[in-house]
Amino acid sequence: MRIFTRDEATALLPRLIPSLEMLRDAKGEVEQLRAELDALTPIMRGNGSGAEAARVENRLTELAGSVRRQVRKVLTQGVIIKDLDQGLIDFPTERDGRVVMLCWRLGEESISYWHEFDGGFAGRLPL
Repeated sequence: MRIFTRDEATALLPRLIPSLEMLRDAKGEVEQLRAELDALTPIMRGNGSGAEAARVENRLTELAGSVRRQVRKVLTQGVIIKDLDQGLIDFPTERDGRVVMLCWRLGEESISYWHEFDGGFAGRLPL
């Protein structure tokens, strides 16, 4: 596990933000496409037409590939993705001789919070 200083984590943010925004947006689109596909299934049974379902499935396949690439891009940096909707990520760091997490989410101006290793967002404390 990579251990970050606050400065190292902050320096990564400009490279991570586009990936996190893409992942957040893709998750929303996947949910919308799945709803479309669910709605199409009864229609297809009734009229035998699968062209629209194929279009939706193809787009889902494209999105899945893009999501995998972006997730890999983030994870290879040593960052932990916690929530795609919020763009919430953790950076392992050391504090008082133990591993804790620097915590940041899309829209925050800087890395200003930390939490215990297993504490999560609800346990965030100011740095």
